[in-house]
Amino acid sequence: MRFDVDAWDPSYGTAFEADGPQTESSAKIEAGVELPPAAWHAIEAPATIAPPDVVLLVDGVQRIDTRVWITDDEGETHLGLAASFAAGVVRCDLRRGVAELAGARVERGFFSPVPDVPALQARTIRYPALRVARGEPKDLQLGVQRQLRALEVAVSSAERGDDDLLVVDGPLQERAHLPRALGYVKTHHKTYLPGELSTVVTGLRPGQRSPVFLLGTNWHRYSWYLRLPGPPGSPWAGVVRAECSADLDHAAAIALAHLSTATLPRFASTAYKDPRAPQNLIPIAGLERRLRGMLGDARLLHRALTAAARQPVVATP
Repeated sequence: MRFDVDAWDPSYGTAFEADGPQTESSAKIEAGVELPPAAWHAIEAPATIAPPDVVLLVDGVQRIDTRVWITDDEGETHLGLAASFAAGVVRCDLRRGVAELAGARVERGFFSPVPDVPALQARTIRYPALRVARGEPKDLQLGVQRQLRALEVAVSSAERGDDDLLVVDGPLQERAHLPRALGYVKTHHKTYLPGELSTVVTGLRPGQRSPVFLLGTNWHRYSWYLRLPGPPGSPWAGVVRAECSADLDHAAAIALAHLSTATLPRFASTAYKDPRAPQNLIPIAGLERRLRGMLGDARLLHRALTAAARQPVVATP
């Protein structure tokens, strides 16, 4: 077995790329959770709804440190990835106006479809071998994303209070069982609502949300759209989508939607500080910077991995 590090900078991809077909959404919508579809209109949080004293925001980052070509004993070549990823929690105490890092973890992995591949050791940094089903670039990336999501789930389970709010950057998915938890989706890859309901979303003013609807793909959750404060722009400028567990009853989901409308706008970023404003929430942006720093110097790791790949490889028995 032999390892060869791809000479390309990981940020530019690899000299070998495989394009696969893109799947279409099979989402099913139940639009009448909060209001009948014909009566949909913009909703503001009731004046009686106050933000929680404590908001916990969870996010993770990942980085491909290098791509590794693995030549097995039969002479067949496979693509692998050496990746670093980290996840953390920011605790925002709204009473005191203080935000602090409540916890963070860094992990690494050597992802490949080859059985019995040993870990990569780059000086003092170890990349445990993690097998994926196939060696296509997309499958390897999904393997990294699954490990990152598992790490985010682990840090999301940190000690919590009785009335805090947990906001997860991205879909809720495996964290749907956590109490008072919201998924926060700031990038829209698909339009889930029919045209007549989408016009309600594009007509939202800052601080307003759409009615709650039930969204079903390969898993079900309640969801709603919310426009954050920011400068005018495209019809979807400043619009995010929030979601919560489908195990809640309608009233509890609507209550969380009200709470998100009263809470999330206060964390909106500004364009002169963040190019992803206002959707990239201020605590999330700070957490991302902190986590990326914890991953270590990418250039030093790439050099160390290149040196490690030159060493003789002994397969795991």
